[in-house]
Amino acid sequence: MSQGISPAKLTVLVAPLDWGLGHATRVIPIIRLLYESNCTIIIAAKGRTRELMQQEFPNLQFLELEGYGIQYSRKGWLLPLKIAAQVPHILSVIKKEHQWLKRAVTDHSIDAVISDNRYGLYHHSIPSVFITHQLRIKTGLGSTMDRFIQQLNYQQINKFGACWVPDHESGLSLAGELSHPAISPSIPVKYIGPLSRFTGIVKTEERHLLVILSGPEPLRTVWEEMIIHQLHDYKKPVVLVRGMPGTVDLPVVPSFVHVFNHLPAQELEHYIKEASFVISRCGYSTIMDLLTMQKKSILVPTPGQAEQEYLAEHLMQHNLALCIPQHKFRLSAALDLANSFPYEQTSQPSKSNEVIIYFLHSLDQHETQKETPKPGSPSAL
Repeated sequence: MSQGISPAKLTVLVAPLDWGLGHATRVIPIIRLLYESNCTIIIAAKGRTRELMQQEFPNLQFLELEGYGIQYSRKGWLLPLKIAAQVPHILSVIKKEHQWLKRAVTDHSIDAVISDNRYGLYHHSIPSVFITHQLRIKTGLGSTMDRFIQQLNYQQINKFGACWVPDHESGLSLAGELSHPAISPSIPVKYIGPLSRFTGIVKTEERHLLVILSGPEPLRTVWEEMIIHQLHDYKKPVVLVRGMPGTVDLPVVPSFVHVFNHLPAQELEHYIKEASFVISRCGYSTIMDLLTMQKKSILVPTPGQAEQEYLAEHLMQHNLALCIPQHKFRLSAALDLANSFPYEQTSQPSKSNEVIIYFLHSLDQHETQKETPKPGSPSAL
């Protein structure tokens, strides 16, 4: 195996949440490292998440796993209430996916699980890791509800063997108080640093404005219609990525706008490098990608999504991104502000590779101990 890991062939299940595409994109670097380390990788996903992952990893094995199926409101102020009303449904899905995992571990000889925010994918017989940047969850429904949801959050996280937080443990935190609560889960918590599917900074000529759409429906479509309408007056080259893998039809746009339904990571990285500014949602995976690229961005949080609204305030405080509420967004004014905004960059190294390699070493030792017969047992004689 590469990276100095033992040659034992380990089978690892990776399962990202289907809440937008950010959970899928941020496990891409983890899957790459597992592949380089000679692991057998199984990806559990469905729908747009599966389509995205299959474009990135066409030769890997996939298992069908039902998503959480969260329903959203077109009106931002209703979003927290609509999600809160679906908590019983979410808990039901968590129980079902836990039973699904028990069968999958037996059927596919899985040695370990890496779950990005899928609460039911813990297992008592094999190592299981939970990935989240939200140890503290902001609901938008007040501090009492925040505390209640955090208790539920920790009850589920503590069923795993470890929790990986894609943020810095010290120095400038990208997620702020979301990833650094006063009280942590009782299981080991490792801050692995930001996760990005992109390789880093390369200065190139600025050729276009890049707009990356993402997030759950119907809010993604509402934002798309708004931004396309405002692009008509821009008259300069624009690249628009819709965040819709598996879709064929394209919207009607001005001739200077080049539209893609989806781009694989390598192609999207190319367009980011050549962008003067990137306009996108304020999702945490997008933030990690853009700060890794040290790209100037204009971020618009999803209305009613308290996490993104908090991240927007946090990034603005540290001059890491220009953030504008959707109801105030006007393209020409936003670009004027961006041209004078005092962008800062962060250059703290990520520890993700180091943590994952250590995890694989520990996993290999775990497998070796299981295979070593105890003295006096029939297989030892």
